[in-house]
Amino acid sequence: MATDSMEIDDALYSRQRYVLGDTAMQKMAQSHVFLSGVGGLGVEIAKNIILAGVKALTVHDTKQCTKWDLGINFFIREDDITSQKNRAEATLHHIAELNPYVHVAASTMPLDETTDLSFLKQYQCVILTEVSLLLQKKINDFCHAQQPPIKFISADVYGICSRLFCDFGDEFEVLDTTGEEPKEIFISNITQSNPGIVTCLENHPHRLETGQFLTFREVNGMSCLNGSTHQITVVSPYSFSIGDTTDMEPYLHGGIAVQVKTPKMFYFERLEKQLTNPVCLVADFSKPEAPLQIHIAMLALNHFQESFGRIPNIGCLQDAEEMLKIAMSVSETLENRPQVNGDVVKWLSRTAQGFLAPLAAAVGGVASQEVLKAVTGKFSPLQQWLYIDMLDIVTPLEKTSYEEFLPRGDRYDALRACIGDSLCQKLHDLNVFLVGCGAIGCEMLKNFALLGVGTGQDKGLVTITDPDLIEKSNLNRQFLFRPHHIQKPKSYTAAEATLNINPYLKIDSYINKVCPATENTYSDEFYTKQDVIVTALDNVEARRYIDSRCVANLRPLIDSGTMGTKGHTEVIVPHLTESYNSHRDPPEEEIPFCTLKSFPAAIEHTIQWARDKFESAFSHKPSLFNKFWQTYLSAEEVLQRIKSGESLEGCFHVIKTLGRRPRNWTQCVELARVKFEKYFSHKALQLLHSFPLDTRLKDGSLFWQSPKRPPFPVKFEFSDPLHYAFIVSAAKLFATVYCVPFTEKDLSEEVILKITLAVKVPEFRPSNKVVQTDETARKPDHIPVSSEDERNAIFQLEKSILSNEALESDLQMKPISFEKDDDSNGHIDFITAASNLRAKMYNIEPADRFKTKRIAGKIIPAIATATAAVSGLVALELIKVVGGYAADAYKNCFLNLAIPIIVFTETAEVRRTEIRNGISFTIWDRWTIYGKEDFTLLDFINAVREKYGIEPTMVVQGVKMLYVPVMPGHIKRLKLTMQKLVKPSADKKYVDLTVSFAPETDGDEDLPGPPVRYYFVQEDN
Repeated sequence: MATDSMEIDDALYSRQRYVLGDTAMQKMAQSHVFLSGVGGLGVEIAKNIILAGVKALTVHDTKQCTKWDLGINFFIREDDITSQKNRAEATLHHIAELNPYVHVAASTMPLDETTDLSFLKQYQCVILTEVSLLLQKKINDFCHAQQPPIKFISADVYGICSRLFCDFGDEFEVLDTTGEEPKEIFISNITQSNPGIVTCLENHPHRLETGQFLTFREVNGMSCLNGSTHQITVVSPYSFSIGDTTDMEPYLHGGIAVQVKTPKMFYFERLEKQLTNPVCLVADFSKPEAPLQIHIAMLALNHFQESFGRIPNIGCLQDAEEMLKIAMSVSETLENRPQVNGDVVKWLSRTAQGFLAPLAAAVGGVASQEVLKAVTGKFSPLQQWLYIDMLDIVTPLEKTSYEEFLPRGDRYDALRACIGDSLCQKLHDLNVFLVGCGAIGCEMLKNFALLGVGTGQDKGLVTITDPDLIEKSNLNRQFLFRPHHIQKPKSYTAAEATLNINPYLKIDSYINKVCPATENTYSDEFYTKQDVIVTALDNVEARRYIDSRCVANLRPLIDSGTMGTKGHTEVIVPHLTESYNSHRDPPEEEIPFCTLKSFPAAIEHTIQWARDKFESAFSHKPSLFNKFWQTYLSAEEVLQRIKSGESLEGCFHVIKTLGRRPRNWTQCVELARVKFEKYFSHKALQLLHSFPLDTRLKDGSLFWQSPKRPPFPVKFEFSDPLHYAFIVSAAKLFATVYCVPFTEKDLSEEVILKITLAVKVPEFRPSNKVVQTDETARKPDHIPVSSEDERNAIFQLEKSILSNEALESDLQMKPISFEKDDDSNGHIDFITAASNLRAKMYNIEPADRFKTKRIAGKIIPAIATATAAVSGLVALELIKVVGGYAADAYKNCFLNLAIPIIVFTETAEVRRTEIRNGISFTIWDRWTIYGKEDFTLLDFINAVREKYGIEPTMVVQGVKMLYVPVMPGHIKRLKLTMQKLVKPSADKKYVDLTVSFAPETDGDEDLPGPPVRYYFVQEDN
């Protein structure tokens, strides 16, 4: 049941809030949207904006459900066709159950040139699909004329072509054009000059643009800059100018420049004007002329409809010729008279009655994002046209008989009209392995169902796997899941939901991870049965592993991913393209150990410190404690061994933990209070003892200058909510790991106050410990134990034994696994409190719980719009892979819907390594050697030499060196049989080896050749 509540359901919208922010979410929850046309494109847009959380959506349609709709609208069922339901009414309850916070209504009233449009005044945004161009112009004029203007979006998919148009009024203000976090730049110098030049810290480029605004804080010397805002001009990657600083005080040190987000105005023209002088977003820079060419072709299609009262017939050459004549005339009416592309016009005419569901998913994702921009003012809007075509799919079908495209009365007629029956059959017979059933996985399964993937009578199967269970936060973008599915396996649930879209789909679902541990399930034999692998993963490590398995088994792979409004797709085809592992992104920068431990400069540093404290205190130490006592079964045994001089790894830390173990709720609160003093007071005092505020470096500069911030001790105040939050959350976690029971009464403010007032807080005593200041230094693996620590440990253990505090129950703890999504467990509460207290200690701007949760939990921001767009582009590439297209047909894509940019690029051609004399190989090549029972290593080397013409210098299996001549004893191995040297796993008759060879140029290192698969016995033909 929809509600009027303006509260943002954090459990539902958490990932999306990281993308849009609270202000945009609130605006969206007040917006009313009208959508006309609930065909394949309309239902995609409706799905995405309902998941996003608009207040109300009215879906309008006057058409009845037909069999055609089964292949384009994933919410229309066969029952809707037999009962002749209206499309809006048939889809209403399906889209309504996507989000209980959205009011959804259906309208079936006539909408034509004679309709009174005043009813549209109640809406903030109007979206049109499947509406004639004449009516589009009328509605656009009405929307544009309103005050404030009603935001207008029209979108269409005809066969292989799609278009999207936006008009948000004469002026449209955007408060945040990119959605990126404001940049913070640490300053190393500011000149007294006109203009003043600001220089950043070494090795920290500012990545700013001329014209942006910055505000300053914490500048020493030129203190008048603090709090002021300046427009900048970029001088170099490490410097920028800010205007006249001649009369300011000399700069001394420190300072941070913070980017200021300023509103930007966007200007739009009406549809009528834009038809003759379109402003288009170019998506494929190899074809910059394409948008205008499709614009002409689509206008010609509209004129054809107006003239003949119909869309051109499928595959009809006569209609195509007529449309080409119209296109020539249309070109003359455009202001710059662009050239007509006959192929685009011809293929649009031949396929216009058809519908590519994946193209609708891609365009629907982009269109939905524009709707969200329209109602929130967040992100840069599309100005004003986007055209995407799939000429790459149909061009190879040039010589295919037109009968291939004609309807056959089934659910695939719309698809068949675009790609022909033979390619449809190949999709039906496809074996595809989908890894991951999250947001992209759900969208991919919907696309598979509409394409009929894995529905062949004798062939075809979709295999899916995902180890995760459904959480409430998934429902915001994983549209196959509903509230009653929470805590059920994603893969099983997704499979069941997909069968509702297409009951003829054959699907096997598993709950395994795809990793080395499951290679018995996902074996080489399993991979070779797959025609294509599609990944829907959220981490690079898993992608790299699956890519290596695809390369090893010569399987095509299509990878994709999203982060907020950004997304990518990549096509990997055996023998044609590079693989995912062929390129590596630079590793994510780690925060230096000394920065985390002693010199934080940003809130990210304090959050990571708090996250590390959580892991150490509540997970790592308890785990080591349990492991130690599982090895040494009693305290008496450990005491005896220590006294005898035996060194037991980790025993001193374990004994210290045992001796300080809290045994009731009061002691848990006391421990939390002592930790407060240690973390947020004594730490600051120790650093200031080691480095007083006037400390100077060898060059005479101050030690405490940007980015180093001097700490100041935090005095505990029970009345301070932040201090109180730390004590309570820490005490609860200590009670959990030490198995101490507590009640609601124990958590009362009165009880906590009484305990904390009675705590005897240890006085600070400075030590002579060396503070690490080297940013390249890593955290030490082991902290040495002094002889005094050893004596204390023996004394403490004896004391625990004598007081009966080293019993079996005392030798167990309960480690906590960090869980970000359960708000009741106190994990994020502790990290937020600890992080902000440390931030206060170092005078760093604190972060709210929401931001802390995102950073500590490494949460990837996500929104349904980008997910839908990416999955559609993947499915389009899938069609090409199935069709066995040439290398230049495949397209990788990067998009950022916030800006917006969409960039298609050709796949990288596979690199070939030359050996000599015409011998070469690529990552896709496999050499094969068949042995026999008495085959020796020397026989193997000779076989490689004779068959492939190289001189082997080294043989390796994984990380195991089988034959390296310079290694002692390796020459003797030449006489050993292969069966003695290497053994395959139980289900294999072969091993994969790497054979290196000497390069042609002396002095160069040996080069590894392609993998050599050695079979222990000759395979039967």
